[in-house]
Amino acid sequence: MCIAAHPDDESFGMGGTLAKYAGEGVETAILMATRGERGRYGLAEASPGPEIVGAARTQELLAAAARLGVTRVDFLDYMDAELDQAPPGEIIPAIARHIRREKPQVVITFGPEGGYGHPDHIAISQFATAAIVRAADPAFETPGVPHHSVLKLYYIAWTSSKWAVFQTVFKKLISTVDGIQRAAAPCPDWQVTTRLDTAAYWPIAWEAILCHKTQVAIYGNLEKLSPAQHRILWGQQEYYRVFSLVNGGRKPESDLFEGIA
Repeated sequence: MCIAAHPDDESFGMGGTLAKYAGEGVETAILMATRGERGRYGLAEASPGPEIVGAARTQELLAAAARLGVTRVDFLDYMDAELDQAPPGEIIPAIARHIRREKPQVVITFGPEGGYGHPDHIAISQFATAAIVRAADPAFETPGVPHHSVLKLYYIAWTSSKWAVFQTVFKKLISTVDGIQRAAAPCPDWQVTTRLDTAAYWPIAWEAILCHKTQVAIYGNLEKLSPAQHRILWGQQEYYRVFSLVNGGRKPESDLFEGIA
């Protein structure tokens, strides 16, 4: 299960991973916290409004998920750019109920830095992590749906090589939150626990990204990337293993399901 904040997070961040495992016959699911209502709307100078933007991005996500081979897509329907204000007592149980229903062995989501400091990304990292704990707690009752223990949790890890390519497209990723400037900070290579070879699936990930037309419209440089740059972005995916109930140690992993029978 991929738990993310906005439509397009799943493709830009985890597209190669989702395509790889779906292609290998693994059942995959996406749980999306918002519909991206406050995102851009193609090349339009002014937004047509959150309802129209959200509806468009919802359809883009469904198209991208279909291209990635994702089995199920669900939305939590929180407002874009306000996810960090969601009541923890409401959103954490909501995510936990989805986890119990889907029973994923592995969950992937954002790390605590939110990629480049995005408050929604940081919020979904915190909420998803807490929800995994709640889903495993028998004291948390969901009638008709038993508790479920996720076996492995991973945070996506963007390394310096990936950010170098992203910067050629997005320039310098900087935002200001509460008057403080936040910039993308690459994950140190030594912190990466898991490297997936998704080279055979990067064209699918790229096609999924192109489904998000409202978001990629202003990033013409994406289409100018060389095949080698595409492979850096989507042909290898790195993760930090937050916890595992089935394996451990310093040996690098090449499979999110390592240790799972």
